[in-house]
Amino acid sequence: MPESAPIVASAGGPPPALAAHGITKRFPGGVVANEAVDLEVLPGEIHALLGENGAGKSTLSNCFTGLYRPDEGTIARHGTEVELHSPRDAIEAGVGMVHQHFRLVDTFTVAENIVLGEHGRIRRSAAEARVRELGERYGLEVDPAARIWQLSVGQQQRVEIIKALSREADLLILDEPTAVLTPQEAESLFEVLRRMAAEGRSVIFISHKLDEVRAVADRVTVLRDGRSEGTHLVAGTDSRSLARLMVGRDILLGRAPVARAVTSAPSSEVVLEVDDVRAAGDRGDAALDGISLQVRAHEILGVCGVSGNGQKELAEVIAGMRTLEGGSITIAGTPLTAADPRKAHAAGLAHIPEDRMHTGLSPSLPIEENLALTSYRRPPISTGPFLRRKVIRARATDLMERYDVRAPGPATPTRVLSGGNVQKVLLARELSSNPKVLVAASPTRGLDVGAIETVRDLLGAAADGGAGVLLLSEDLDEILSLSDRIAVIYEGRILAVVDRADADVEELGLLMGGDASHLAGGAA
Repeated sequence: MPESAPIVASAGGPPPALAAHGITKRFPGGVVANEAVDLEVLPGEIHALLGENGAGKSTLSNCFTGLYRPDEGTIARHGTEVELHSPRDAIEAGVGMVHQHFRLVDTFTVAENIVLGEHGRIRRSAAEARVRELGERYGLEVDPAARIWQLSVGQQQRVEIIKALSREADLLILDEPTAVLTPQEAESLFEVLRRMAAEGRSVIFISHKLDEVRAVADRVTVLRDGRSEGTHLVAGTDSRSLARLMVGRDILLGRAPVARAVTSAPSSEVVLEVDDVRAAGDRGDAALDGISLQVRAHEILGVCGVSGNGQKELAEVIAGMRTLEGGSITIAGTPLTAADPRKAHAAGLAHIPEDRMHTGLSPSLPIEENLALTSYRRPPISTGPFLRRKVIRARATDLMERYDVRAPGPATPTRVLSGGNVQKVLLARELSSNPKVLVAASPTRGLDVGAIETVRDLLGAAADGGAGVLLLSEDLDEILSLSDRIAVIYEGRILAVVDRADADVEELGLLMGGDASHLAGGAA
């Protein structure tokens, strides 16, 4: 690994855009989220911040945005020490952030969220025009009149990016900003960030995609267990060394397939059949327009596409959470004719939804109760109308150990877990039922490289064990890494299905953007 780069402005040059020294943040119970962290971001610099879930990245960023006040340390903007008592103080200091957990009002429209907090008279037409202009400028199109609850998670992230850009902050903190973009759109965003840096603005770029960090950042600071592992020049670094700094061990990187058992080649047994399926979106428009696909036992079928093209609706209609308006769905020989999640589960379906914390789990419940949500009606979890608490706790303890869920105990509230541990709780519950079909929607979004490796290994193990896995993701690298076959979805239709061995990254990227002109005869 190259030597640590000095984190000071050049002699005679302007002071750092952000200078944080000795930042320490403690929480009740003796939890130290940040301990004596130093970070300096120079004017015109794109500075990457790396670390596992729970490493302290979000806490540190929240100190810069006025959500938390550090217990020790100082923060300075352009050489002047500042005290950020609230997000308003941070905004006035020129700091904007796209948070990992969105700060949006579900019942408000996109345009209303963008102008929320602004003073004076605001015309609706002007606010909507601003959203359209920013969306077109940065390739982040979203309907300004749509209400937030009607949008997918990926589309909501676009709204957060637009909101931060609309305030013209000269220090912009981006947490996983490319999760909903095609490779071409991600490169366009990088060009925007480079242009912002060339204009003198500073960017803190938080991402688990190490190749993106190396492509766009000037320097990188790595956090582990709340402490800084140093700041390094990106030029000359390699992803493997950065990953080792993050997690303290070697991580398998790249697009090599997840190790699969020799006997796990896809079989001829079709465990999931979707035939000419049609379904409406939350706003009543056609979200799925005649989708047909098959998933076989021991197979991972990856479905890639830009967020908002029907992935959410496809997962929900298969899981019985959305009304099937046309076509048919068959799970392991059992036809699903009505929106009934319980019947889908009984047929052998396991579902990892896009919104893991609110759709997949109940954040207010302890881990042990979330693990029992799909089995509490059956022995040995219950006897008649009575729950067997000792059995529930013993089962939770066993699953937490098997799936490496890191928490004080099974009674720990789920809401306090890191993103990786939340996903492991969800996977433990769903996979412990030995499903015949697993539908996983964006299962690694927002996770660090260590948690990503664990989740991907579990998906591969499910296929090895005989399940058919339908993987829906906007992360093309993830699709290429895991899938046996790849389908591309665009505007509620499947444009093409290819074997992984025949997949071409550029062609897939074009298809994700709706360009099927390079295919023989057009769209497949």
